Amino acid sequence: MRTKFIQTLAYSLLALSPSLSFAQFSNPFAAEKTIAQQRQDILKKSDETLKALYQAQPKAREVIEKSVGYATFSNFGMKILIAGGGTGSGVVITKDGAKPVYMNMAEVQAGLGIGIKSFQNIFAFQTQAAMNDFINSGWTFGGQVTAAVKYEANGSAYQDATTVAPGVLMYQLTDSGLAAEITGKGTKYYKSTDLNK
Repeated sequence: MRTKFIQTLAYSLLALSPSLSFAQFSNPFAAEKTIAQQRQDILKKSDETLKALYQAQPKAREVIEKSVGYATFSNFGMKILIAGGGTGSGVVITKDGAKPVYMNMAEVQAGLGIGIKSFQNIFAFQTQAAMNDFINSGWTFGGQVTAAVKYEANGSAYQDATTVAPGVLMYQLTDSGLAAEITGKGTKYYKSTDLNK
């Protein structure tokens, strides 16, 4: 999925600007891995993401522990000339002992500039219905806008968490730490067909 997305983006941009070299779009995910290896990588990254979140905001541990489940996503974003986008992968971990649910994410944005950035998104689901909807129906997070108001209920335990949907709290980590304002950039989250077989 990542390979196809990045190649499609690259070919589209090359068609618009023949002077660009395909080498400029080298795919960091080129190495092919088995489904089991991909699952293992995603779970490992999920653990690392939670550790980074707890280090940046220790009170987030309480939010995750009180949730019915949580999800972590790692994103690789590209922004090249006038078009941009990114792909990512993640996993939903439920507290009822069910198998992890592997998911994909994809985003498209418009804007000027050249750059590459990575970030991690962490979702805490406060209700079973909210988590089921996220998993089974897919979920799209707004346009190129800043997310909703910070969550203020139940005191400071929810510091730095942002409500992005009913029953869904979100944190976003960047290379510089916990993001003060979460940007969704028209991101679509959906269940992975391959990894959930």
